[in-house]
This record gives sequence, structure tokens and C-alpha cells, in this order.
Amino acid sequence: MTRRDVPSALMLKIPATLNELRGLFKALDNESLSLDIEEETRSRLAVVGPVNSGKSTLVNLLLGKQVSAVTAVPGTTKEVITQRLGPFTLTDTPGFGEVAGVERGETALAAMREADLAVLVFDGAAGLRREDHELYQRLRAEKIPLVVALNKIDLIGKDLPLVVADARGKLGVSVVPISARKGTNVATMLLPRIVEMRPALAVALGRELPFYRGRMTRSVIRNASMLNFFIGMEPIPLLDIPLLLASQVRLTLRIAAIYGEGLGTARAKELISTIGGGILLRFATQQALKFLPGPGWIISGSIAGAGTWAMGQVAVGYFESKRRLSATQMRELYGKLRLTRLSNPWRVFVHTMRGLPWLIHSRLHR
Repeated sequence: MTRRDVPSALMLKIPATLNELRGLFKALDNESLSLDIEEETRSRLAVVGPVNSGKSTLVNLLLGKQVSAVTAVPGTTKEVITQRLGPFTLTDTPGFGEVAGVERGETALAAMREADLAVLVFDGAAGLRREDHELYQRLRAEKIPLVVALNKIDLIGKDLPLVVADARGKLGVSVVPISARKGTNVATMLLPRIVEMRPALAVALGRELPFYRGRMTRSVIRNASMLNFFIGMEPIPLLDIPLLLASQVRLTLRIAAIYGEGLGTARAKELISTIGGGILLRFATQQALKFLPGPGWIISGSIAGAGTWAMGQVAVGYFESKRRLSATQMRELYGKLRLTRLSNPWRVFVHTMRGLPWLIHSRLHR
């Protein structure tokens, strides 16, 4: 479909020039967008769990240095240890279940209540006990997003699948098997689960822990493109354009923040205009498809999702190259990536369905 094929009534309402597109950008709430991303870089993650479950070892692994004492003596951590990584805060807490440790347990609970998300660490080698189940129920009642990690899997051996299944059955929730001592599954399973439960943490984790930057950028790109897929399916023409633009600006700002770049809202909008190139025509095509109920809405959503995904990939390339990519290079890369994405409808569908649990979770916990 070409610009000439789009209904004239619709074309009158679509921005026809780059200046008009910039005018539409100005209608977005600049201060709110910037504040949202700045808030995401100030996330707080608490690590909690029973005594001697390996909390401090996990904290030290994430930080890349020893800030919490690790010994064979249960109850080594006697108070909350807060470590700042720029604006990101990681909190190690005293263990629940210590002898005469009621006060320490309350200290840990208070620290958890101030967190955006908590990682509950259990000793997988010791097996899940009745008091572990009671602790899980107690912490879940706090309504803080909670990820359960089953630690010390390096000591379990061939019985690991049985131990994981037993923990899952007793708690009624999926658990992440890890070894904080060896780093097993921390980057590949635990951090993705953390971001799945609390997407805003992706910015803080990627910015302050460069080793995980690639995973965090993939996460924010996937979530944004999945969200825009559903926004693009809005059947009423034009209603989705401001939402799509705002989402893409947020995506660009998030990627910039992950790379530690001071990219303001105005610069993010300019970057989107540069990357998109023919974004005006694509908006017109996408809106015209809305006049075809059902299939047209799905195709419109696919265009929005694929374009957002490609835009995120180009933004990553831009910051990876230390801003050396030219406008022409970015537009060419964007076009190739977007067409590749749209050429495989099955990939678009699978990509969208993988992000659906995040969309449901984020809407339920707003």
C-alpha cells in the first residue's frame, strides 16, 4: 500500500511532514517521561531468606565484590547492609530463623517493605522445611513482588530435578535453581525472572551491572514491542499514535539510561525521528489497515510491534558504537531489521505471546 492508497480523510489527520511530527512529539509530557525513567534508575532490590541460605554470597556475586561477610557460622549478617551502585540499591538482610533472632527478622522485614522487589533465597541442599513454607507465606502477604531462588544447587548433584520439583510443589510457585557460590543460573535465569516480575529493574540492573546489559536491553525491547503490538491493534484510527510515540520515547530513554547516557526527552524524540526515517508513511499505512476489521487490526499491531523492536535494536547499536552510527546507517539498519521481523509472522506471534505474562502482571500491579 502506498501513501496514495490511504483514504484521503485519514491522510488529512496524519502528520505529513517532519515538522508536524515534531509538533506531535511536543504534545507528549516531557517531564513525566524523564521522571519515569529517572525513577527506574533508583530501584531497590532486597535479598532475604532463612539464616545460612547464601544471601550474602548472592549479594557479593551481584556486586562483584565482597561487602557482606560470608562464613560457615549461621547468622553472620546481623544488620541490614545496603550497598549503593550509583542510584541502584542492593540490600542484604539478616536471616530469618536465627536463635533469639526475632528482632533481626523484623529488621529484615522492614528492609523488604522498602524494596521494589525481593529475592527470597532458600538452601536447596538442606531441602525445603515447614518453616521455609511458613516464611514464604509470611513474605508473600507483604504484597512485595517476590522471586524465589533455590540456592546451593552445586551441592545437590543428580537429585536436582527432584529437589526443584519438591520445592515447587510445596510452595505452589516456580523457583529458580542457582548456585551463588559458582554463579550458576544467576545471569541466565535469576536476573531475567527478576526483570519479568519488576520490569523497571532492568534499567538499574543494566546500568550498574554492565555484564548483564545485553540481557536487560533485550528485556526492555521485548516488553516495549509487545506492548506496542497490542496498542497498534486499537481498532479506532489515530487513537494509538500518541501512545505508540510515548512508548517508543520511553524505550529509547530506557536504553540510553542502561548505557549510562544522559539522553533527555528532546534528544530521544530526535533520535526516533532519525531512526524511523519514513515513519510518517508507516503510520499512515498502519492507520489505513484499521479499516479492515480483524486481520487489519492484527497486521497493524504487527507493524507497530516490529517497528518498535527494530527501533530498540538500532538504539542499542547506536550506543554500543559510542554514537558513531550516522543517520543513514541507522535508517538502513532499521529498515532491514523491521522487514526481517515482519517477514516471519510466526516469530512476531511467539514474541508477543512470550511477553503476555509480563503485560498481565504489570497491569495487575500498577
